[in-house]
Amino acid sequence: MLQLSVYGPSSKLTEVGADLEDAGHARHVALAPGIRDGQGLLTAEVDRGSADSVLQFLSELGLPSEQVALSRLDDVGTLHSSAGVSSLIWADVLGQARQNARPVARYLVYMIAAGVIAAFGVIDDNQTLIVGAMAVSPDFLPIAAVCVGLVGLRWRLTGRALLTLILGLGATASTAALLTAVLNWTGDLPSDFHVGEGALMGLVTVNSATIGVALAAGVAGMLSLETRASAAVGVAISVTTIPAAAYLGAAAGLGELDKAWGALGVLAVNVVTLQVGGISTLLFQRRLTRPPPRPAPGQR
Repeated sequence: MLQLSVYGPSSKLTEVGADLEDAGHARHVALAPGIRDGQGLLTAEVDRGSADSVLQFLSELGLPSEQVALSRLDDVGTLHSSAGVSSLIWADVLGQARQNARPVARYLVYMIAAGVIAAFGVIDDNQTLIVGAMAVSPDFLPIAAVCVGLVGLRWRLTGRALLTLILGLGATASTAALLTAVLNWTGDLPSDFHVGEGALMGLVTVNSATIGVALAAGVAGMLSLETRASAAVGVAISVTTIPAAAYLGAAAGLGELDKAWGALGVLAVNVVTLQVGGISTLLFQRRLTRPPPRPAPGQR
């Protein structure tokens, strides 16, 4: 369930609330007076399936976006039907994509931290450390933003998200490369050490498992982002990116360029396949979710 809040002229909000309620897009509509004369606050409950139509309707009425808010409510023991619970709210995923497309400092710090942890995991052939790095990494956020940008044909958003993704994975690989080079220079690595000779050798070759895992991770990642469960499946998603990025960096730091190129190929294939999974999920949901007709102003 979603709660709509709109602040504006009371006379206009009275008509807006009635139109929304008559069209079946909102219920429990209420109007509270504001502090200033002639101003009020409209509140209403909105089904998920009607969210985008309602927001578009309010925008067409000329209501400023900063005076309109749509928030989530957790229902406990409600008696009304739960139909539409799984509906895609395009305004929601678009808003998240805009936030996740920016290369903020906190995102880069997380990616650098993931590079440090994963580098030691690659060097020591330690699966536990690699899993820990995957848990730290927020790399799927810009990947999902790219998917939203491509599906919505928003090229500026897509470009910003791609830049953020490249900077993040580049930070992870560069950190792993620098750390490995320093350890090699200080003599903390054996003279005959070669990166990834154990269970991680699969990170330099693309096979059916590479495609299948990344495709499934893209679908799961997009669904988790919509349901605010991305943290719960973050490790499963980053299994396709962080190990390969760290392997790429460690190999480059030791000058093993053949392995570095192989890891770069695996990383590129995984990122593209993740996006295919995410885009397919969005397109499928938008095809299934037919937006209800928007209420016409003054339709009463």
